[in-house]
Amino acid sequence: MKVIVIGSGFSGLSVATSLADKGYEVTILEKNSVAGGRARVFHAEGFTFDMGPSWYWMPDVFDNYFAKFNKKTSDYYDLVRLDPSYSVILEGNETINLPASIDKLGDLFESMEAGSKEKFQEFLRQAEYKYDVGINQFVWKPSTSITEFLSLKLLYDVVRLDVFQSFASHIRKFFKDEKILKLMEFPILFLGATPENTPAMYSLMNYAEMKLGTWYPMGGMFKIVEGMVKLAEEKGVKVLLNQDVQKIEVVNGSAKKVITNQGEFTADVIVASADYHHVEDKLLGDEYRNYDEEYWKKRVMAPSSLLFYLGINKRIPKLLHHNLFFDEDFKVHAHEIYTAPQWPSKPLFYASAPTKTDASIAPEGCENVFLLIPVAPDLEDSEEIREKYYHIIMERLEKYCGVSIRDAVVFKRSYAHSDFKADYNAFRGNAYGLANTLMQTALLKPSLKSKKVKNLYYTGQLTVPGPGVPPSLISGLVVAEEVNKAFNI
Repeated sequence: MKVIVIGSGFSGLSVATSLADKGYEVTILEKNSVAGGRARVFHAEGFTFDMGPSWYWMPDVFDNYFAKFNKKTSDYYDLVRLDPSYSVILEGNETINLPASIDKLGDLFESMEAGSKEKFQEFLRQAEYKYDVGINQFVWKPSTSITEFLSLKLLYDVVRLDVFQSFASHIRKFFKDEKILKLMEFPILFLGATPENTPAMYSLMNYAEMKLGTWYPMGGMFKIVEGMVKLAEEKGVKVLLNQDVQKIEVVNGSAKKVITNQGEFTADVIVASADYHHVEDKLLGDEYRNYDEEYWKKRVMAPSSLLFYLGINKRIPKLLHHNLFFDEDFKVHAHEIYTAPQWPSKPLFYASAPTKTDASIAPEGCENVFLLIPVAPDLEDSEEIREKYYHIIMERLEKYCGVSIRDAVVFKRSYAHSDFKADYNAFRGNAYGLANTLMQTALLKPSLKSKKVKNLYYTGQLTVPGPGVPPSLISGLVVAEEVNKAFNI
């Protein structure tokens, strides 16, 4: 039985490999010249730049993925754990380095707020339960029917997961110190909503970050993609690049053919790992859509991003591998992303200097720096605007590091909304997908199964379980199981 997978991001590679392992004949059609979706790589002036994901969290998800095929992550890449995990820069350039050790992290919290070490341990105990239920059980549900959730145990779990309580309320039951609250709430910004609008069950992210650790695959995050592509090809998957899909041909309620800029491909099953909205709007036509434009207009999107890839001809002091600049007001920035979408007046930003861990990704004595500003989706991103924000954050970065940097930049590339649209057909130029709000959880996310085309499925960050690398990887495995239930060969 032939399966066509559209897109070679983490979910596309995952679903393709799983189905090939079950005996299906699988071909991936990738629009770009490099596999990996948002996790692509490019090389310039001797530098190697990961284009998207830069945080390696939830190592157990990757371990379990490769173990499904009797492999190990170490068969494909070498991991190192970062210690400190990352650095947070607060107002006045106060710096807090987060140690990898839970005991030392508890001591750090205790130094900020008396009694917080014990409260931190209790918080982690609850977060561990949420991680166990959420990542090992909840996210594996395809969310195609309410019956999946009608069990007393699951209802009990849902209550303990604090699904109906906000993260902001939950975390304030444990801590009062503003610095601790900032440290604990930072992962929520990357989940795509404010702490006030994110269910408290996402404290599981704190457990993942703090207990399971922050890691880095030597050579860069693209090493994960290379490993997944190699495994896919070992299972017989064909990965075809530069295949821009232009239409899915539907006959009598079944998808029969995928038409690209290079040819036509027949299929018994089609899995769309490309942008969900793009597939519905451009590849299918109105009569086969699950959701109309009004539905999509009402979706709460996670932030988009303005990115800068910098090659610098000297080493930069003070920076760690991961650095979060929370030196401006989080609430103002969040308001400008979610409530009154506009370019931020005083942006928060993230700076990654992976050369602090891995010298192989830059010429000797040089620094590879990746900068990210979370911004509202669907904004105009002209070169003038990009340059304005480049200088805003570089001025702060230079002040923090105590050295000039801009005059040492030998390579610079920016990336924002229009690039996400051009490269990934990203709805509203999104970078992460849908925000993880209560009303966009599980059954309330776009369905992984087409309601009008019986052999068409969706996978990736705009469907279940949600945005992020591990959830996208899991999404592919979940869809593979659903396909196999329907078309068991």
